[in-house]
Order: sequence, then C-alpha cells, then structure tokens
Amino acid sequence: MTTKMKGAQILVECLKREGVDVVFGIPGGANLPTFDALYKSDIRVILTVHEQGAAHMADGYARATGKVGVCVATSGPGATNLVTGIANAYMDSIPIVALTGQVRTSVIGNDAFQEADTVGVTRPVTKHSYLVKDVRDMARAVREAFYIARTGRPGPVLIDLPVDSTVNETEFVYPEQVNIRGYRVQAAPPIQTAQVQAAAEAIKRSTKPVIYVGAGVIHSGAAAELMQLARTLRAPVTTSLLGLGSFPETDPLSLGMLGMHGFEYTNLAVAECDVLIGIGARFDDRVTGKPDEFAKKAKKIHIDVDPSSINKTVVVDYPIVGDVKDVLCLLLSMVKPLDTDAWLKRLQTMKEQAPLTYREKDRILPQYIIQQVSEATKGNAIIATGVGQHQMWTAQYYQFNRPRTLVTSGGLGTMGFGLPAAIGAQFGCPKDTVWDIDGDGSFMMTAQELATAAKHRLPVKVAIMNNQFHGMVRQWQDQFYEGRYASSELNPVNFVKLAEAYGCVGIRVERKADVRPAIEQAQSVKDRPTVIDFLVEQKEDCWPMIAPGKPHFQMLGTYEMLSKDGGVAQRRRATPDEESKLSLG
Repeated sequence: MTTKMKGAQILVECLKREGVDVVFGIPGGANLPTFDALYKSDIRVILTVHEQGAAHMADGYARATGKVGVCVATSGPGATNLVTGIANAYMDSIPIVALTGQVRTSVIGNDAFQEADTVGVTRPVTKHSYLVKDVRDMARAVREAFYIARTGRPGPVLIDLPVDSTVNETEFVYPEQVNIRGYRVQAAPPIQTAQVQAAAEAIKRSTKPVIYVGAGVIHSGAAAELMQLARTLRAPVTTSLLGLGSFPETDPLSLGMLGMHGFEYTNLAVAECDVLIGIGARFDDRVTGKPDEFAKKAKKIHIDVDPSSINKTVVVDYPIVGDVKDVLCLLLSMVKPLDTDAWLKRLQTMKEQAPLTYREKDRILPQYIIQQVSEATKGNAIIATGVGQHQMWTAQYYQFNRPRTLVTSGGLGTMGFGLPAAIGAQFGCPKDTVWDIDGDGSFMMTAQELATAAKHRLPVKVAIMNNQFHGMVRQWQDQFYEGRYASSELNPVNFVKLAEAYGCVGIRVERKADVRPAIEQAQSVKDRPTVIDFLVEQKEDCWPMIAPGKPHFQMLGTYEMLSKDGGVAQRRRATPDEESKLSLG
C-alpha cells in the first residue's frame, strides 16, 4: 500500500530509513519545505552559524562515528558556502550527504534570486551529484546518494532540491534495492588472489619489513587485522596523518607518523626497509617527499579499495585492489613470522639516536601542552585539530591508541576545520571527551561556531596555541623567504573574553605551571564548552621537516650522519644557532 507524500516528507522519511539521527545546517527560502518537514520529524536539527561550519560538523560526525554525516543549506550562497567542507570530505574520503535548496525548476538558468549551479560547482569534489527535478525521483536519489557515499572509497554526495520537488506530491515507495548504471559495489569484491600470494612470497623473503598504514584501515574497520599482521610478521607499523589511531602508538611496534613532519627515525626506517606494505594509504606527496626517491630499497605492496590510487604517485611492485579488511584476512592466511630481531634492534637504536625532542624556551611550548592533554586524557579522547603547526605537533605528541580518535583535515588542509569538526564529533559521540587543539589563526576562521556549541551545552574543550602568527606560514617564511613575514602576523585576540561572550568558560594560561591545572579544569566542565587560551612561544618551529622537493630521508631540524658505530648512524641535535640557519641548502 502506498501513500501520497510531499517531496520534503519523502526526503525526511528516507533519511530516517538511512539511520540519520542528526543534521547540521541553516534554513533559507529555497529549503524551507525541507526544514518544515524536519521540524515535524524526530531527526535532530542543529542550527549552525555558517554553512561551512555545517559541512565540517557533518564531516567530524562521520569521522568519529563511521556513519554518513548530513548537512543542509539553502540555494545560492548557502550552497556555495558548503563547498569548502564538501571538498575537504572528498579529499579525505569521508561519507557525507549535502542537501541543498534550489530555485524552482521553471526558473533554473534564468539567474533567479539566489540561484547557483550547485551541481556544476560541486561536481569536481563529489562522488556524485543529483538535481531532483521531479518529485518522483526523490526517494531513489536519496537512497542512491547514501549508498554511493558509504560504499567503495567513501566520499561526499550532493542532492540539489528545487523548491517544487519538495512541495509537489507523489506516492512514496522506498527503493529497497539499489541499481546504479556504471556503479557496482559487490558485497565481497573479488580479490586478486595471485597478487596477494605474490605479495606474501615477497614478505616471506623480507628481513626489514615496514607496514605503512593510511585511513583506509579505519574506513574498512580493519584495525584488528592490522594488529594481527604486525604481530604475526613482527613488523613495525608507521601511519600517515589520517591513519593515526589505526595502530596503538603505545605499542612497541609503532613507529608513529612518517612524512614531511614525521619522526626522523620513521622516515629513515622507510628509506632502509626491504619490503614496504602499504595498506589503505595514498602515498601522497606529504608522505613521499620526492616520489622517485621514496623507499628505493624496498619491494612495494599497495592494498587499496580504489584502483585509481595505485601507481598514482609511487609505482609499486604488487598492486592489490580490494577492501582492506578482506585482503588482510587473505594475506594473514599466507604469511608466517619473520626473523626481524636485528631489524627491530636497529630501529630501537635509531629511536635513541634521533628522538623527537624540543628545547625549552621562555614561553610555554605547544609540544608540552599537547603532551599534557595526551596524559590527562590517557590517549582516549577524540582530538580534532585545525590546520598548521599545532596539527603536526598533535600528530607528533598526542598518543592515539584507537581508531576514529583523530579528526583532522588531511588532503585539503582546511584552516577552520577544528572547532566545527569537534562539535560534530561530540554530537556523534556524546559520551566521549572531545578536544579541539587549534591555532589562533585557524580557530578564528570558524570561531563563531562557539555559539552552536554553547547553545547545546556541549562539553567540547578547545586548546588554542596562541602565538599571534599563521605559524606554519611564518616557519616557511623564516626558512625559505629570509624571514619576510608577508601577512603572517596576526592581531592579538583575547580568547577568554571571546569565549565568555558566547557563554563558554574561558581560561588564559601564560605559565608552564598552569598548563596541567587548566587542562584538568577543562576536563571537569560537563555542561558547556571550555576555551583555553595558551600564550605560547611565538616563533617555535615544527621539526623535523622535509623541505619541498627533497627526499623523505633528508630532513631539516637535525644534522646528517656524523660517524658510524657498528653500522648505526650517530646524530646530534642542531644548536640554536645552527637551527636558525637551516635552509633548503
């Protein structure tokens, strides 16, 4: 038996059947029918201050929960304000569905008030886009959108909704089956068993293996299989930025993050390994440095659900297309423990020779603050970040021990991501402690979303590394532009007063002795957001660092090999004067 319903009612009914419990967005003329239908439903609607915040909240919700996030905006500027958030989700393979209002179909293309070609604008940064001109297509479009967003390599899908498609009526029939021409995702994609077997044989011959992990392990839910592989092979594990949390960093086999601001010993380990097992990672430029110099001594294995990611940046010896979890299960049946005692001993020596360290200065250092947050939360909080130095320090000094606890912008590098993403994560995981570790420049881009967090009395905690600079820009200007601070200095802001203006708790910290008490105070606040304004060292740099165009084993911030003792490179930290002279040369 079928029932006639308005398009907006069909939309909401489909959202409910897809398991949607919360949406983030802002109403406007073209999407009022949608908001009216949402008002009458039991789906929670979070009114944001800006549409970019809505997209980032949907993104943070998706990363923290593994579900599809949903954001809603009106036509024209409302829709275009979502684009940054949609592009961010696209780059990091995050499943979100964006619902945008559109002018009536009869005036599309006539430069109507608040009209924009939203499908055209977002086509390069979505997996797929729909323009629902006929209400009879509503249910199918929504059903397919969620299917596309969450299957294969996840990503954002946009549904553009002209006003008439949401107010017209039709009989509602929910499409239980999805049949999309040109898009086939089988429940168990066929795995190239011969390729897996060949990769297993290469692994068996290895004495210096390294497992390199990306966010694909998290998307696939394959953390347990990864742990079993590392334990079976007795192989060390390194991760990309977005792979952090897939393998516990407290584990003796953890090498932490590699790449541009990865650990020195980790990058050197990749340079020396004889087999590199890439799992659900893109081999992006921030990891590889100079691609043709990346892991030159190693046979390279690449497991990824997306065939277009394989051989895109680095040519590999054993390409394997398939869901990471399924491939690892098969691979585990083909491998056995390796003799890696000498290799693990060498890596331990390298860690001791080139540890991740920082030099105390007059003001508080961000690295210390992040270490204290890590200790106070025991590595169990969900950590969102903005983009910049603080993001890299978080990756270096916070110990992530479980999947979906780092919520950060990887591929697009979106400043302003941290606060709204933390809010989205808190809505998705209300029982978890959620922190936004941010920089003052990044935080100010979406600081208005404090109003959203305060309205809903969310206990989000914000730690601002306030150095009154766009810190990473300033570091590059120091290193590569002879210290010319072209538009990187920021006006000082009192974030305590800003927090209090929004109804949040504000704390200012200027002394090292007050860092931990402030963190503990923030942890104790359960009924509203807390913002800690940490006045940190203004010109602290993020080391180590691979300079643009340089190989991954040539890092700034430390000195190259001085001598060899038993084949192990002896290194020392640069002095303050030497450190200030480090450059591309």
